[in-house]
Amino acid sequence: MIYLDYSATTPVDKEVIRTFSKTCEEYFANPNSLHKEGVKANALINAATVQIADILGVKPSEIIYTSGASESNNLAIKGICDRYQNRGKHIITTDFEHSSVFAPCGYLQKHGFDVDFVKTKDDGKVDLDDLKRLIRDDTILVSITAVNSEIGIIEPIEEIGEILKEYPKVFYHVDLTQSIGKQKIDMTNIDLASFSAHKFFGIKGIGVLVKKENISIEPLIHGGKSTTIYRSGTPSTPLIASISKALRLVNIDMDKHYEYVTKINEKLRDELSKYDKVRINSPEDALPYILNISVLGVKPEVLLHALEEDEVYISTQTACSSKNDESKAVYALTKDKDRSRSSVRISLSYKTTEEEIEEFLKIFDKCYNRLTTLR
Repeated sequence: MIYLDYSATTPVDKEVIRTFSKTCEEYFANPNSLHKEGVKANALINAATVQIADILGVKPSEIIYTSGASESNNLAIKGICDRYQNRGKHIITTDFEHSSVFAPCGYLQKHGFDVDFVKTKDDGKVDLDDLKRLIRDDTILVSITAVNSEIGIIEPIEEIGEILKEYPKVFYHVDLTQSIGKQKIDMTNIDLASFSAHKFFGIKGIGVLVKKENISIEPLIHGGKSTTIYRSGTPSTPLIASISKALRLVNIDMDKHYEYVTKINEKLRDELSKYDKVRINSPEDALPYILNISVLGVKPEVLLHALEEDEVYISTQTACSSKNDESKAVYALTKDKDRSRSSVRISLSYKTTEEEIEEFLKIFDKCYNRLTTLR
């Protein structure tokens, strides 16, 4: 099997599984219980939270555990807008967000909020001048992803943070889902940030929302004691311990991993660019872990299933996107309907081997020749 769909989800690291299993066995008590076993479980959660906060450069009190990045995005966006709507009802975002950002923004539009989409440059990066132009007296939230999950566009997150420092009534939310464990982000000027464990070899069902301590939000889930007042429910000690372990592991040798993935990405770009009907959609300076391409005239699902016959696994659009016949992100970048209707995503990991890339290219060549000849 050649797995090239790491941006959708990653296999769970064996050390993470061991941490999860051990915690299930030894720290099974409710961490909110006052007896000795509950106190022991609570202490483990606190230690895990301190480790996560240290890695991110934030305070332990700023960590909120959720079920994943989609919940974190919803909690951040709806939570801010519900809490601070007396200040205004204007949101700014981009055309390159995940569906879990688009959807709550759409929901809020139905409830009287105004949503603007900032212009982006030819490479997909936010036009900072247009961002400044869009900010109004009633703007309360700017939500921009660090890395687009489909094409790999890296947004100037830190530069945007510097700009928004000048607007203290505007909150800044960043979806870090595709960048955690791959690139370092300075959280100094970010108010809220979302991510999910299963994107970096953790277990599905656990995510984090970082919320700076001077900010208040309205919860999505009310009732029941938890690790914070912002997300009710019995804390899952095993999942919290496991996300801490996964985050620690993925940050080891991160720069070395980035360099290696850049190398295999360049190999793919060079070889795939030789095909007449292949178009590379990811910009040259995109995150190397993601390579989006189009094979003109070939439906994405047809190519996906052709590769699958040889146990090669890629994705069409993103795993969480609606099943439309075109990629909104690819069209927003290329303004080309044909490319947006035939795009697929190859996503890599530092665990992807050079041998797998060589084998993928052989299989792709076979599928390409068969599928383009059929037309």
